[in-house]
Amino acid sequence: MSDTKVNTVVCINRSVLIVYYTPGQCWQFRIISRSGGIFGEQKIYYSAAAALRTGLEWVRDES
Repeated sequence: MSDTKVNTVVCINRSVLIVYYTPGQCWQFRIISRSGGIFGEQKIYYSAAAALRTGLEWVRDES
């Protein structure tokens, strides 16, 4: 069983932003674009708020 914990799921402009926590990688985010692609980076964030803020910037830049 995985220890991944989903903190936030937000739909913006037909894209989905997911913020999640894993013990080995701390907080991260992924974006499922309107076309179905999955985007993110292997950067570690030390709070859910920091991952959410960066993810929202990515979604805004995608629009």
